[in-house]
Amino acid sequence: MKRIVLFAILLTTTFGYTQTLLTYEKSPVFQQCDSVAVDQLKSCFNFTLNTFIYENFEIPQIVSDESYVGDVKILFEVSKEGEFKAIYTDAIYEELKTESKRVFDLLPKIQPATYNGNPTFVQYSISIAIPLTQPVEEISKPTDEIKLTEKDSLNAILSNEFDNVDKAITDYEKLEYSSELNVPFTHSYYARFDDEMNAIGTNSHTAAKPFVYSDVARYYDIKAEKESLAKDTDTWIGRKVFNEHLVEIQSENYWFTVDPILDLQVGKDTEADFNSTWNNTRGVNIQAGLGKRFNLTASVYESQGRFADYFNQYAESLKAFGPDPAIIPGRGIGKRFKEDSYDYPVAEAYMSYTPADFLNVQFGHGKNFIGDGYRSLLQSDVSSPYPFLKLNATFWKIKYTSTWMWLKDVRDDVIVDKAFLTKYMANHYLSWNVSKRLNIGLFESVVWSDTNGRGFDVNYLNPIIFFRAIEFQTGQGAGNAILGLSSKYKWNNKVNLYGQFILDEFSLSEVKAGEKSWKNKFGFQLGAKYFNAFKVDNLLLQAEYNRVRPYTYSHNTQVLNYANFNQPMAHLWGANFRELVLIGRYNYKRWFGDAKFIIGQRGFDFNTDEDSFSYGGDIYRDYNDRNADTGIKIGQGNKTNSFMTEIQAGYLLNPATNLKLFTNIIYRDFNPDAITASTKDSNTLWFSVGLRTDLFNWYNDI
Repeated sequence: MKRIVLFAILLTTTFGYTQTLLTYEKSPVFQQCDSVAVDQLKSCFNFTLNTFIYENFEIPQIVSDESYVGDVKILFEVSKEGEFKAIYTDAIYEELKTESKRVFDLLPKIQPATYNGNPTFVQYSISIAIPLTQPVEEISKPTDEIKLTEKDSLNAILSNEFDNVDKAITDYEKLEYSSELNVPFTHSYYARFDDEMNAIGTNSHTAAKPFVYSDVARYYDIKAEKESLAKDTDTWIGRKVFNEHLVEIQSENYWFTVDPILDLQVGKDTEADFNSTWNNTRGVNIQAGLGKRFNLTASVYESQGRFADYFNQYAESLKAFGPDPAIIPGRGIGKRFKEDSYDYPVAEAYMSYTPADFLNVQFGHGKNFIGDGYRSLLQSDVSSPYPFLKLNATFWKIKYTSTWMWLKDVRDDVIVDKAFLTKYMANHYLSWNVSKRLNIGLFESVVWSDTNGRGFDVNYLNPIIFFRAIEFQTGQGAGNAILGLSSKYKWNNKVNLYGQFILDEFSLSEVKAGEKSWKNKFGFQLGAKYFNAFKVDNLLLQAEYNRVRPYTYSHNTQVLNYANFNQPMAHLWGANFRELVLIGRYNYKRWFGDAKFIIGQRGFDFNTDEDSFSYGGDIYRDYNDRNADTGIKIGQGNKTNSFMTEIQAGYLLNPATNLKLFTNIIYRDFNPDAITASTKDSNTLWFSVGLRTDLFNWYNDI
């Protein structure tokens, strides 16, 4: 009788390796499992642990008094010495957390897991259902066949009546939160689970973004978070506005959701001549799963808008070949709408397939990001979307990401038969968890063009090849290779330190000579995150310093620069800059607030008849147009100091779709030494309010 309850607990308990390996030769072994066959050790481990928890877990009085129904999430480790250690516990009551830790402290020392015959640590996550239920009858072993419940049987009958071929449509179970879809990448939302992903001892890899839901689910229960924010409403309209997708359908073999996309806002730029700023975006987002390993999503946007004057000027400076006046940063070509506004349609979509537990393949049209910071010097999401093919392989303590991208150079002087020039980028990123605290990432990227009918070079198709060697084999002018290094150190469970180093070209002899050669094209990033700062739950503080020398990311063959659609593929500012970023993020239930402060110094070109040199900030310029060979320093040229503050606060209207009510205030002070046609003095206060489906990052800090 007692065992059937233990088995029920086992069914409601989710075990998952947070360290993704191809296989362990042997699972951890309790003394009770010594005589069990090797292929049954994992089941015996699960059952024995559940038995121990059931027999020793005492429900706290406050939990009983308030008739709480829910669960306790625990991330724990069995060390190389066979000792249990609770790494992270999540529960609505502190008393449940304390009791969970007490029970895990009681667990005996056992035989550790082994890999290739050697002892190793292994991590699991477990969900304990509250309340525990009294047993009803005995069962012989945990692998007995599970009987259908009354509901399951009824569903089967209804399925046969409804359709002899298809399976019955059932209640939607929010399957996207454990699927192979990407968690939409916005810095503000990823901050909600950044601390769980970065707990000491977790085998997570946090640089390559966006994350896949199934990867995040090992450390953070997004489904539980969304459900905890649900409003108590019985009406269909109330559920759809505040809690659910507009359309959500699920069968045994598929599921899909359909939602409207909105970005409706109005504001005022105090510096502009026009009366107001505004944006009007309407669209649709579709998510779907076919079976357990194939997912897809598509978003189509139709937008019109007018922004702050500095933003409009930057958008028009990006203008592509043709009659259209602008490229909206991060989105795409903006057609003229009325007299001073833009119409900018965008479409993004991808397919995600996981043929094996260690491999995920994605093909689509979108953006990617590599880094643990607000900026990335390796690959960022600041440019317009592009087609890509991406492979993620995760095994042992390694995650290996290979990405191939089809980019566009849209300048007038590279157009052939009124068609934009296609160029290609391929990169590799290897993330290695050296220890429970230290992560090191190795990055390489190469850009080549479609000139001379070269097309997609199969030399770069190999996902594990060394690009620099291939560049030499195909001709040094055939591609632009860049190398990078990233690192992250978990100081403790509250503080993470991170950094990046990017190398485009380097001359050690000239560094030693102190000549500050133009050839020394490199940059670095240093940053820190403070989770639950000052013991305030869900308060994240972040400080980041970025510095990139002139001419980094540029090339003497201009189409081989590190850019797409007239926008950088790394840092938004291109090169020749130093920058300090300070960020604070806080959320409480559905309320949120973000504050960002950016202090920077940049060097622009003068672009006059008297001075037409490239000073290294514009990565689209040929570096042979440089002003000098030595004495090159950051801020050279038209030195510009800037300060920007962006404060946003709002209310999460619908957690399922990430629909937000918000107000946003930007203050921007931009002071070049010389006023030119392309670089103007600006002092902007931009205030806006709106309703937005928050699915991607807007970067207003240009």
